[in-house]
Order: sequence, then structure tokens, then C-alpha cells
Amino acid sequence: MKIGYRTIKTAIGTPLAISIAQFLGLSNFVSAGILTILCIQPSRKQSFLSAWNRFLACVLASVFSLVFFEIIGYHPVSVGLMLAVFIPTTVYLKITQGIATSSVIILNLYSASGIDLNFLTDQFVLIIVGIGTGLLLNLYMPSLDKKLKNKQNRVESNFQTILYEVALYIRNKEIHWDGKEISETEQLLEEAFDLVERDKENHLLRNKHPYKDYFYMRQRQFELLKRMLPLVTKLPNKISISEKVAVFFESLSKAVHPGNTAILYLEELTKLQKEFDEEELPETREEFETRANLFRLLHEIEDYLVLKQKFKKSDIQHKKEAKSKAKA
Repeated sequence: MKIGYRTIKTAIGTPLAISIAQFLGLSNFVSAGILTILCIQPSRKQSFLSAWNRFLACVLASVFSLVFFEIIGYHPVSVGLMLAVFIPTTVYLKITQGIATSSVIILNLYSASGIDLNFLTDQFVLIIVGIGTGLLLNLYMPSLDKKLKNKQNRVESNFQTILYEVALYIRNKEIHWDGKEISETEQLLEEAFDLVERDKENHLLRNKHPYKDYFYMRQRQFELLKRMLPLVTKLPNKISISEKVAVFFESLSKAVHPGNTAILYLEELTKLQKEFDEEELPETREEFETRANLFRLLHEIEDYLVLKQKFKKSDIQHKKEAKSKAKA
């Protein structure tokens, strides 16, 4: 059984908050641990927002408690009436995240059967200790780079398989592939975007995330790959250029990586398209449909490569520039 970092933070923060509150001589010191548990969040951004919302809700709850309990009395009905007004107020102020936290303070004030300045101060310090401990622990967030890299590797591996299976079908017109990489890639991309968003929230001063553009590019390429598959299945007959297209897809399947060598394959594709244009005109309707689908397939793979070319600076051009500088 794997223990997550949020569990570890909760296990450390709860007794720490209780110990601090107890050391300061605060009443209801156990409540500090409850406040800390409620404040542990999955990202720094959520942590700051949560801490602020919970703090405001707790302060507001203290004011409402003072008014309702002192005027109506310390009776369960007072709690119900106060919550009937307090909760809509938090909704209006968009601090509903603090309802559970503030409920702890409300019940503490109710159980006191009398509220004075000293007790309010006591509860205010309790709020600072509980929420503050959770906030400090949330300043540490483990890096998600390893998980993102793993998603990247798995997406690329699936792309390789899909492209290779396309090459096999063009060449042999046989299907032995179960297509599981399609649904798996969709899931991987969804998970990757969730990780990217969480990692962005952990780096509040970072304007651009290194993986966001990458996975966006792969998502658009994946849509093109899905559009290619029906075209491939509509190639019933081999024509002279089919084997060259199959070789192209097979070669491309081996070149799926984070770098950018798309220009090489775009140049090769241009030659392939030129040969395709020089082919004899189809004589039958079936040959015409085959050529039309093959033409669309080459167009889709061109868009696929252009997306990669625009994603980042070409590694090929970079190498040429490096060699030129070395000679100079």
C-alpha cells in the first residue's frame, strides 16, 4: 500500500498544530489539528486560496456566532438559525470552502456558553495556528516532472505502435492489432493535462509550463492519427506507391521522440507526393477511390509533421548552426 504525500503531511501537521496550540495554552487546542486536516491541499495555489477562504469564513463565523448566540441564546435553535444565514453569506462571498473549517469555530464558541474578548482572541489564535500549519506544510510540493516524463514516454510509445500498425496494414492488408493504444492514449493525454494544471498551480510565478505545449501538440497529432485510420482501411488494393508509403510510416514510427526532426520527414514526404502525382491516372472507380484515400492520408500525415515542426526549433537546423559556429 502506497502512502501519498498528502497523507504524510496530514500525519505530521495534525499533531504539530495540536502541540503548538497546547503549548500556547489555547482552549479547544484539539481543534487546531482539525483545522490543519481540512487545509491540506493538492497544490500551492489551491492551498493559498483555501487558507484565505477558510480564514475569512472563520472570522465571519466568529462575528455571526457572537451576534446570534448572545442575542438569541446558547441553544441548538440558535445554531440552526445562524447557519441558515451564515451559509448563504459564504456562498455570496464565494468562500464556501471555509464552511467546514468555520463550523469547528462555531461549535467551539457555542460550547463556551459565553463569549468574551479573551475567548474570541483565543479562537483567533487557534485559527492562525491550524490554518497556518496546513499552509506551511503545503509550501512543499513534490515535483511532478517524473510523472509527466512517464506520460510523455508512454504517449510516444503508443504513437510508435499506431504508426507501425498503419505501415503493416498498408503493406499486408491484414489486421492483427487490437487498437488498445487508441483508448490508452486518450486516457494518458487526459491524465497528463491534469498533471500539468496541478504542476502549474505549484509554480505560481511560472508563466509557461514546459509540458503544456508538448501535450497540446501531441493531442492535436493524435486527432490526426485517429482520422488516418479509417482512410487506411479504405485502401483495398495495392498500387505501386503503396509500399513506399508503408516504408515511410514505418520509418516515421521509429522517429517519435521529444526532439524535432520533422523537417527530414517533410522533405521525404514531398518526394513521395511528387512520385504520387507522377503515377498513371486510375482506370477504374476502385483505383480512383484508392488513390483518393491515399492522397488524403498523405495530406493528414503532412499536417501531423507540420504540427511537430511548429512545436519547437528544429534539431536538424540547430545541429547545422552548431557545426557552422564550430567551423567559424
